[in-house]
Amino acid sequence: MSASSLVAEAVWKQIESTRLVTDDQLSILHFLFGKNFERATRIVDQRGVKKISGDPSTRSIFQVLGESRRKEEYLCFPENFCACYSFFYDIVNRGEQLCCKHQLAARLATSLGACIEVKVSDEELAILLSNL
Repeated sequence: MSASSLVAEAVWKQIESTRLVTDDQLSILHFLFGKNFERATRIVDQRGVKKISGDPSTRSIFQVLGESRRKEEYLCFPENFCACYSFFYDIVNRGEQLCCKHQLAARLATSLGACIEVKVSDEELAILLSNL
């Protein structure tokens, strides 16, 4: 794990423990993630993060609103994967970013307790995952 990832992880854990974010934490995250973090905060402010959890397994995936006028929604796992184009282009292919704005929005909303919680059956969750 890179030094940047370790710093980010420490900040996320602090935010999760208090459910509040300080100016210093915002500055650190902005320094690490740049424009993607700015965009992620807008998504969270617009209540654009849904946490979809299966019942009874409690497995979950996040559905995050895009910023485009078409209001696309992307399925993602905050620490590992997003179905958006930027994830594959900027992160996987070019390695220029640590994560995309949708992953950051999901992580921030989770840390602050600002997700819209949606419960579905495990079968419905499996169908969502099969469409990735």
